[in-house]
Amino acid sequence: MCKLLKGGVAVAMLGGALPAWADYVTVVSFGGANKDAQLAAFYKPFKAATGTAVVRSSYNGDLAKLKQMVEISHVSWDVVEVESPELARGCAEGMFEKLDVSTLGDPADFVPGAIQPCGVGIFVWSTVLAYDANTLKGTPSGWTDFWDLKKFPGKRGLRHGAKYTLEFALMADGVAPKDVYQVLSSPAGVDRAFHKLDEIKSSIVWWKAGAEPVRALAEGSVAMSSAYNGRIAAAQAEQPGLRLSWQGSIYDFDYWAQPKGAWKAKLAQDFVTFSVQPPQQKAFAEAIAYGPVNTKAVALLDPKVVAGLPTAPQNMAGAVGMDVAFWATHGPDLEKRFDAWVGN
Repeated sequence: MCKLLKGGVAVAMLGGALPAWADYVTVVSFGGANKDAQLAAFYKPFKAATGTAVVRSSYNGDLAKLKQMVEISHVSWDVVEVESPELARGCAEGMFEKLDVSTLGDPADFVPGAIQPCGVGIFVWSTVLAYDANTLKGTPSGWTDFWDLKKFPGKRGLRHGAKYTLEFALMADGVAPKDVYQVLSSPAGVDRAFHKLDEIKSSIVWWKAGAEPVRALAEGSVAMSSAYNGRIAAAQAEQPGLRLSWQGSIYDFDYWAQPKGAWKAKLAQDFVTFSVQPPQQKAFAEAIAYGPVNTKAVALLDPKVVAGLPTAPQNMAGAVGMDVAFWATHGPDLEKRFDAWVGN
């Protein structure tokens, strides 16, 4: 998902400074509400259950630093959170260890797609259309409305990058969710997406960090924005007017991966296995509105909580599953074209 945090890597140790003799595992994840939920659902319970503390760091999803560490055989990250295209590329490039599936439990208990050769899903999340019902006149029903500047005047927030942006543009142009990647796989489909983006280019406010669309909606600097569903759900207590339109949302997994040559491989595997068990998956979904990857966690959740998750049947209807293979193959070229388009 990337749920980004600007700035350098910030490290915090659970319970203050760790004694020299204490064992620990270093987990690098995205920031914000996602990281806070992980602290409550994974890090603290893991320390309580095993005695092993978690040294937690944040990064912005750029694997360049990890790649350099792997190349010089000096890897200080034990577990890292990655989005699915980065997991696929990192696995192909030898940055991640192969996953030991035998430690996780029954693979049949996991949402299809959660278990990959080099990683296991942490949660299911969606990028959705978000707006503030207190300030927007009318109710947008999807990306066609997002593109309609006459019916819904105002700026539009989109995540900076080709990924998600091109899919949304095609759906705004009438492509059915199920056909998005088929259309985007052709040069004509790519051109079509960029032409559609041309229509609202001057009205787009680009965001990179997950907190930005929430803030922009609160300030009224955008009328609508793409956003991470968990970020919006977390902000609704203070911004009760925030609403989501699930139609045309793009859902994906965030994954745990273990860097090649990590110092604490066994502890890393223990942490990963712990985090995907039903009790921890339940606790995470209660802390932030992302769907559990372990299906046994669903029965433990309040139905009201389940209804607000990306994995709820009514929210999955009309949604698009992120095509990992497509972005692993075409991502670099499309991102290069996107950067050139933004700069023109």
